[in-house]
Amino acid sequence: TRFAPSPTGHLHIGHAFSAWTAFQAAVEAEGRFILRMEDIDTVRCKQEFEQVVLDDLIWLGLDWEEPVRRQSEHFADYARVLERLCALGVVYRCFKTRREIMEDIARAPHGPGEVYRGPVTPISADEEASRIEAGDAYAWRLSLARSRDALGPRFAAMRYFEDGRGAQVVDPDPLGDVILARKDVGTSYHIAVVHDDALQGISHVIRGEDLREMTPLHVLLQTLLDLPTPVYRHHRLLLDETGERFAKRNKSATLKALRENGVTPDALLSRFAG
Repeated sequence: TRFAPSPTGHLHIGHAFSAWTAFQAAVEAEGRFILRMEDIDTVRCKQEFEQVVLDDLIWLGLDWEEPVRRQSEHFADYARVLERLCALGVVYRCFKTRREIMEDIARAPHGPGEVYRGPVTPISADEEASRIEAGDAYAWRLSLARSRDALGPRFAAMRYFEDGRGAQVVDPDPLGDVILARKDVGTSYHIAVVHDDALQGISHVIRGEDLREMTPLHVLLQTLLDLPTPVYRHHRLLLDETGERFAKRNKSATLKALRENGVTPDALLSRFAG
């Protein structure tokens, strides 16, 4: 199993629950627990936050294999993944602004609320080359239509195993053509996570219920890249006294604040039962 926080702030109680759940699963199965820093956002991710993450997890009583993989040190790996997807012909450069995307969605047959499903008429190779030469910003999007063509019967046959729920049909259509990289940042969470899970031998992905909707996209990428698909478990989300899920902006719920206020690890872990 693995716990893969982004060091953009202090961990909160919800993070602790996720890390503890993944750690306990590894311990009970006599397996391995891995810590990974998802720090591809080099602007918001800070060394000072990473150190607090480490301190928090040690305080909780967790231990992990060394070295810790820091994604910011492996952009070349993710560039190679994007190159493979380009070679498969399943990604395309999208030069549209956010406003243009929203206008396209509004004009779609199913109306507002739909996701972006690619241009009606792709730009020509000449126009694309001209815009690249002009330095225009763009995003790399995964084309669901091209992915379906590339995989053929394998697309409809995609399945993943959800711990406790059995085999699940993979339907990435509700996500549309998702952004996988940008001109200035050549990767995304989606590319990095599927690459690193395979590289590090993650057999069971244990994460919050809020990430369940991303699982079909990750399974699609695993299938396109011939990577193994882990078993998934999406645990419940812990809620604060107002019924909202914990967030980094809630300073009083950070593990650092709890530690400084004398809360013990056992007292916190007791909240996770049930």
